[in-house]
Amino acid sequence: MDINEKINYWSDLANYDLKTARIMLETKRYLYVGFMCHQVIEKVLKAYYWYKLKKEPPYTHNLITLAIQSGLSEKLKQEQIDHINLLLPLNIQARYPKDKTELSKTLNKKRCKIIFDNTADLYKWINKLLKI
Repeated sequence: MDINEKINYWSDLANYDLKTARIMLETKRYLYVGFMCHQVIEKVLKAYYWYKLKKEPPYTHNLITLAIQSGLSEKLKQEQIDHINLLLPLNIQARYPKDKTELSKTLNKKRCKIIFDNTADLYKWINKLLKI
């Protein structure tokens, strides 16, 4: 794959995950809304990493690491940084039974709708930076 194909690959996966997050929200599977939103931003950050650095992103789920190493962190507004920080633990907490129980208590329709909407906005913004 050439670089544009890799950028498209990651961006397309992020878009697929965004659609999945929407379905999880609509079907009230709130635990997985946060998990999928994390996946959306992780994958679009990996697309941006390819776009800016023209090389394989690190094998990490850490959104902050991806944003910093790709140089995107310098362009982020504070509310975007806050959203990334909110998403960061949702990748891990949704995977483990003990964490799932505690996390499920904090997720409801209203909170998940906000998480989803902010994720969709951030995804679209990063995707616009990918001039492909």
